[in-house]
Amino acid sequence: MNSDVLEVFDSYNEPVRQRLLELREIIFNVAAKTHGVGPLEETLKWREPAYLTSQTGSGSTIRVAPVRKTTDKFAIYFNCKTTLLNMFRELYPETFQFDGMRALVFDLEEALPRNELEHCIALALTYHQKKK
Repeated sequence: MNSDVLEVFDSYNEPVRQRLLELREIIFNVAAKTHGVGPLEETLKWREPAYLTSQTGSGSTIRVAPVRKTTDKFAIYFNCKTTLLNMFRELYPETFQFDGMRALVFDLEEALPRNELEHCIALALTYHQKKK
C-alpha cells in the first residue's frame, strides 16, 4: 500500500477502516484468481482508495469509502457510466443496498454477502474484456 493510500485509510475511524480493509482484501483476492485481470494498481481517486487494472486494461475502476454523512455505512463504488450496477441489480436484487448507478452500500455491523460480492467484483475487474 503506498503512503498516500495508507494515509487515507488511517484517517477513517477504526470500525470503518477495518471494513474497508476487508473490502480491499476481497478485491485483491478476486483479482488474483480471475483470469486476465493481472496485478492491480492501488491509488487514490477523489481522495478515496481505488483499484485499477492498469496493466491489462481488463476492468473498470473500483473505489472503497465510507458513505458520506453517515457513521454506520460504507460502500464499494463503480464507474457510473458502465452497466455494472444494472447487472448487479439483475443478478442480486435482494442481496445489496444500491446507491443509484454507482455503489453497493453496506451496514457497518452486518456481514458481507461474500460470494455475491466477489462475483460483482470479478465482473467489474473484467468489464472491458466482456466488451471486446
